[in-house]
Amino acid sequence: MITLKTVTSKSDLRAFIKFPDILYKDNKYRATPIHRFELNTLDKKKNPAFEYCEAEYWLAYKNNEIVGRIAAIINHRFCDIWGAKNGRFGWIDFIDDEEVSKALLNQAETWLKSKGMEAIQGPLGFTDLDMEGMLVDGFNEYGTMAVIYNHAYYPQHMEKHGYQKDADWVQKELKIPKEVPEKLKKFSKIIAEKYNVHPLKVKSAKEYLPYAHSMFNTLNEAFKDLYGFVPLNEKQIEIYIKDFFSAIVPEYVCFVVNQKEEVVGFGVSMPSLTQALIKAKGNLFPKGVYYILKTLKNHDIIDMHLNGVRPDYQGKGIHSIYYAEMMQTYIDKGIKTAITSPQLETNNRALMLWDGYEQRDHLRRRSYIKQL
Repeated sequence: MITLKTVTSKSDLRAFIKFPDILYKDNKYRATPIHRFELNTLDKKKNPAFEYCEAEYWLAYKNNEIVGRIAAIINHRFCDIWGAKNGRFGWIDFIDDEEVSKALLNQAETWLKSKGMEAIQGPLGFTDLDMEGMLVDGFNEYGTMAVIYNHAYYPQHMEKHGYQKDADWVQKELKIPKEVPEKLKKFSKIIAEKYNVHPLKVKSAKEYLPYAHSMFNTLNEAFKDLYGFVPLNEKQIEIYIKDFFSAIVPEYVCFVVNQKEEVVGFGVSMPSLTQALIKAKGNLFPKGVYYILKTLKNHDIIDMHLNGVRPDYQGKGIHSIYYAEMMQTYIDKGIKTAITSPQLETNNRALMLWDGYEQRDHLRRRSYIKQL
């Protein structure tokens, strides 16, 4: 018999966060998220997304053991902006038992329907900077710190319970060339001169701080038409600036600014922390920080986390500037491989950026939908 318990206490929430550690104990591909960061995201008193979101979390029990978890989320700003009464599910994990996955999804569906929602989609978070998308291809590949890993049986359960594909994101693995393609270098210089923009040159992460708000404003504008996107509010931006700019490796980041010193394009990447996170097992202390610092000193894989161009500069080749700069850094640092960020399979303009590079499909993840 499956029993569902609503997460109401801090101990419940800690169990909710740590359940996947048990489920994936013997899996070598999952990069365990840092528990402290997940706790801050799921804490209704700490995450400013709860100014316009509401959510409930549940744990599934069988024979007095936790066998699954799920979150149900209503992002009211999404409903208003997109004109759709779609609720979300996220943080879904379960043993290979269809009764368990059915019970979890039924609970989320029932709660969302009681709140007036007409459909459920996911896995999605509160914002697009949360982990989203269920892995459907690439189960024997290492993921990145910003994406979900799940067992191969998950998609089968989703389809069994009436869920259909809504959108797919793909990630590519790129081999770093020995030299920046001459065509890219020439084109980026032409674009910089034509539109009077230039790559920002800094030596420390602190030097990016005066441009941080401009970068997130550009992100909000650049992503506004992408699948399910909801702009970040000021409180969220402040938190992301605090967390984000304390962790970046400045040489792997490039902002393109105009004459007004506004960020009109950006590319953000950093050394892959996958192996460090696997060893850290969700904890920064006592050894997690050591593994991360060790990786930052010695690495040859880069994760390309974010990139975007302000709408009024799109279609003008601005991306060539930050990619030329970042690619030169990769070469100088001895990077051999880069993993792209998840990109919608329908976003042909973004996917075309990798034409000309030695590449292969790395991971594919999916957002599902079901009418209520």
